[in-house]
Amino acid sequence: MNRSSRIPGFYKKSIEERVKAVADWAGLSPEEQAILRQGLGLAQADKMIENVVGVFSLPLGIGVNFLINGRDYLIPMVVEEPSVVAAVSNVARMAREGGGFQTGSTEPLMIAQVQLLDVPDIEKAAEAIRSARDELLAIANQFHPTIQRLGGGAKDVAVRVIEDTSVGTMLIVHLIYDTRDAMGANALNTAAEAIAPKLESLTGGRALLRILSNYSTLRRAWARVRIPPSAFGEGETKGKAVIRGIVAANAFAEADVYRAVTHNKGIMNGIDAVVMATGNDWRAVEAAAHAYAAKDGRYRSLTEWRESEDGSLEGYLELPMALGIVGGATRSHPQARVALKILGVRSAQELAEVVVAVGLAQNLAAIRALADEGIQKGHMSLHARQLALAAGARDDEVDAVAERLVQSGQIREETAREIIAEMRARN
Repeated sequence: MNRSSRIPGFYKKSIEERVKAVADWAGLSPEEQAILRQGLGLAQADKMIENVVGVFSLPLGIGVNFLINGRDYLIPMVVEEPSVVAAVSNVARMAREGGGFQTGSTEPLMIAQVQLLDVPDIEKAAEAIRSARDELLAIANQFHPTIQRLGGGAKDVAVRVIEDTSVGTMLIVHLIYDTRDAMGANALNTAAEAIAPKLESLTGGRALLRILSNYSTLRRAWARVRIPPSAFGEGETKGKAVIRGIVAANAFAEADVYRAVTHNKGIMNGIDAVVMATGNDWRAVEAAAHAYAAKDGRYRSLTEWRESEDGSLEGYLELPMALGIVGGATRSHPQARVALKILGVRSAQELAEVVVAVGLAQNLAAIRALADEGIQKGHMSLHARQLALAAGARDDEVDAVAERLVQSGQIREETAREIIAEMRARN
């Protein structure tokens, strides 16, 4: 199907027009369109977690204009912060001028850990574990036959030694497991539990923790983008100046941890939004990303931005990305199922690559605003709508109140209340 995610004026359309455009794009049924509007039901929520008393809703928006590896995508994003969806869509439009985003990923290899304590002979135990590799893999592969049928399952075993003053020497066993299109937490934990008794008999030690690691360094995705100066508008000279500002802003995040944390938060604005929309574990993704930012012992920027020889802006982002398109909330949450259908991804690896491309775009949107017009200009005009709602504006008043707030330059809740009172008194 020839279709383009380049949808000029998408933000100007009514909600019904947007839903129709997305439904036509993804082939959504009337029932699936209704799910977009209604969200998670209380009865469904009660089956997902414990002690349910209600459902907490967040906006579900669509990032447009994305071209990734030559394919167009509409990006479902769940986020409460103004300007995120608009900003990422704008950068995706600019990226098309350089051919869009190019992405890649590793195989979906995860790590399950078994902690062994009180091991009498560490070297002898480590060698025994390595010698029993095939037997340990066979034990781990007694479960989850579907993953194995698809080419996944336990693939290798590694041993680490950690010294600790409080508990002494710990022998840590890593079980390397290919989870295919699942995030894999359940499979990994089951496998770790299964091999623990054998590890105890091999080492004479005591197995304590048996659990996956969310620091999925073997399961990474990356994205690249190249944007010519002309894409930034206002002429070649202006575009080159913006590019130099972006490169300098990234250098700041490389050198200073205070800036790096905020810089990386901007990346996660985009990543978390897609991870949440697809029913994946955004907390695990966040934890792995920030650990990866400090992988060399110093916390720094996750992205790299530089000016190429021809004057274009080139960006790169790589980080651990453990996502699934089967199992868990990706299937039990009705909106997550619809979000995945809109995305149209065919594997967990493809989803990971799309998510990293969104993170790279979101980062560029943030630092471009900082280096060019300042973060407040665009962000606060969108934030004004939230303030209008918080101040008690009715749906038919929000846009007018927000416009007055921006014009006044006093984007505060008390100012919004004054404007609402004035408008109602006049009417």
